[in-house]
Amino acid sequence: MTAHTPLRIANCSGYYGDRLSAAREMVEGGPIDVLTGDYLAELTMLLLWKARQRDPDGGYAVSFLAQMRDVLGACLERGIKIVVNAGGLNPAGLAAKLAELAAAGGLHPSVAHVEGDDLLDRLPELQSRGHDFAHLATGRPLALSGVEPVTANAYLGGWGIAQALRGGADVVICGRVTDASLVVGPAAWAFDWALDDWDRLAGAVTAGHIIECGTQATGGNYSFFTEIPDPVHPGFPIAELHPDGSSVITKHPGTGGAVTVGTVTAQLLYEIGGPGYLNADVVARFDTVRLTQQGPDRVAVGPVAGEPAPETLKVCVNHRGGYRNSATFVLTGLDLDAKADFAEATLRDATGGPGRFAAYDLRREHGGEADRLTLTVKDPDLDTVGRGFFTDVAGSALAGYPGLYLEHASPRPTEYGVYWPALIDADEVTAVTVLADGTRLPVPRPPYGATGPREDRPAPVPRAAPVPPVTAPPPGGAVTAPPRRTAAEPPERFGRTVRLPLGSVVGARSGDKGGDANVGLWARDDEAYAWLRAYLDVPRLRVLLPETAALPVSRWELPNLRAVNFVVHGLLGDGVAASTRADPQAKALGERLRGCLADVPEKLVDLLQSQYTPLPKR
Repeated sequence: MTAHTPLRIANCSGYYGDRLSAAREMVEGGPIDVLTGDYLAELTMLLLWKARQRDPDGGYAVSFLAQMRDVLGACLERGIKIVVNAGGLNPAGLAAKLAELAAAGGLHPSVAHVEGDDLLDRLPELQSRGHDFAHLATGRPLALSGVEPVTANAYLGGWGIAQALRGGADVVICGRVTDASLVVGPAAWAFDWALDDWDRLAGAVTAGHIIECGTQATGGNYSFFTEIPDPVHPGFPIAELHPDGSSVITKHPGTGGAVTVGTVTAQLLYEIGGPGYLNADVVARFDTVRLTQQGPDRVAVGPVAGEPAPETLKVCVNHRGGYRNSATFVLTGLDLDAKADFAEATLRDATGGPGRFAAYDLRREHGGEADRLTLTVKDPDLDTVGRGFFTDVAGSALAGYPGLYLEHASPRPTEYGVYWPALIDADEVTAVTVLADGTRLPVPRPPYGATGPREDRPAPVPRAAPVPPVTAPPPGGAVTAPPRRTAAEPPERFGRTVRLPLGSVVGARSGDKGGDANVGLWARDDEAYAWLRAYLDVPRLRVLLPETAALPVSRWELPNLRAVNFVVHGLLGDGVAASTRADPQAKALGERLRGCLADVPEKLVDLLQSQYTPLPKR
C-alpha cells in the first residue's frame, strides 16, 4: 500500500449463522483488498465443542466452507486476502479442509493458520504454577469451582495474522483471536507497523470493532431505523484503513442500509465497558475517537490514541452446566395479577418448588393482548427437568386459573453451558503461525508497560473515570447519586419539559459482556448530550430499569461520541448460554430503556424534529 492508497477491509460475517451470501456480495460488489469474517462468540465456542463431540475432525464454522465455494477463485484471481476466525476449536482442521475443497476445484491457495489459543490441555500445568483462572466477576478460582472445563481459549492478537500474510498466505484461518484482530493483522502487514505503534494499532482496533458485527454498522439493529430509506438487506461494512491508523467506514454502492455517524456510533458502543478498550495488542482509547461524515455512506474515524498492550490476555472457559426446561403460561382477561399469583402457587405445589431443582426462575412478561408467565428450571439430572417437570406441569393444567393455556411445554430439556471468563499472563500464551508448507513461526509479543510521551500522539480528551458502582440500594430503598467526575448542568436549566419516551431524543445500543450487560446511549447534538449527561445517572437508570436496582452498575462518559455507557454487572447471570432471561444477550435492553418515559426538554424535541428526516431513497 502507498501512503495515499487505503487498505480496503471488508467484513462478510458478524456471527456464526450470518447471511451466507455476504461473502459473494462483498467480493462482487466492488473493489476490496481483504475479506474478513467473524464467526466466534463465547456461546459459539460451546456450540463448536458440541459439534466436535459428534465429529472429532470438526469444531470449526462449516458455513465458511460454503462461502468459499462461492468466492475463493475470484479472491485468488484478484489478489484479495481472506482472514477469518472460523477455525474455532480446530483451525488446523479447517485449513486442511479448505485446501482439500480448493484442490477439488482446481485451485491451490496458500492457506496458513494461527494456533496457540487453546489452553484446555495446559490447564492443570498452568494451575500447578499458580495461575488460578479466577472468575472475573466473582474472583473464585477455577480449581475450587468443582467444574470440568470443556473449552479454554485465550484471545490472541493480530500479529500472527500479519506474520502469515508476510509469509505469502492467501488465506489465514484463526481460532480465538479478538474480533478486532481480523483488521489489526492485515493493517499491520500492509503498512509494516511496529509492535509498539500504539496509536496506529488503536485506530485499527477501532475500525475492527466497528465492522466486526457486520450490518450492525450499516443500519442493522439501529435505533433510528425509520430514517434509513432502504433498511432491508443492508450492505456489509468496509473499513478503508490508512497508514496512520485512521479509517473511513463505508459500504458498496447501491446496497441497502446506510453508513452515518449515528450507525457507526451505535456500533462503537456495542459490548464495551470503560473508555479504555482492551485488546491483545493495544488498549484503544474510545474517548479519543472522533467521527466525521465525509459524504453519503462515508464516515471518517480517528485519529485514536492507543496505550501499551495489557500484560494479561482474556481467557474464555466454558463448562457444562446441566439441563434446563421451561413452560410458558398465557394470562388473559381479567384479574391478571391474581391469576399470576394463582399460577405461581399451583406450580410450586405441582413441581415441588425451588427446593427440587438446582435453579427455579419464574418470570412474568407484560404486553399485547395477554401476559405470559414462564417458569424455567435447571438441574444436573436430565429426568428431573425433562419428563418429570413436564408431567408435573401438564398434570396441573385443568386445576389452574381460568383461561389457562400453555404456549410452550416440552418433555425434552436442553443441555446448557456456563461461560467462565478469566485472565492469564500474556507471556504464558505461545501463539504460532503455521504456513502452508508446515513452517511454524512463533508470533512476536508486543511490549507491555507504560511508554513516555510522544509528540506525534493526538491529545486525548480528558478521560472519563467510571462512576463507582453501587452494589445495592441502602436501607429504606433510597439510592444516593454517585459522585460526578465534573459538575454536570442541572436538568432544570434546559427549560420546560414534556413527558416523552427517552428514545425521542437519544439512541441506544446494548449487548452482553459475559454475565454483564452494557447499554450505551448517544445524543445527536451537543445540547441533547448535555441534557443526557445531566439527566441519566445511575439512580435514574435504576428507576427506569427496575431489574438493575440491586445490581452493581458502572457509568462512563464518552464526550467525543456524545455518549454515556452503562454496564450492569450480573444481569445475565452466568452468561448467554446459561441465562434464563427472555433476552439472554441483552439485545433489547437499550430499546426498552428508550421506551421509558423521561422529562424531555421541549426545545430538544422541536430541534430534533426540525433537523432529522429520512435519508433520500437511492
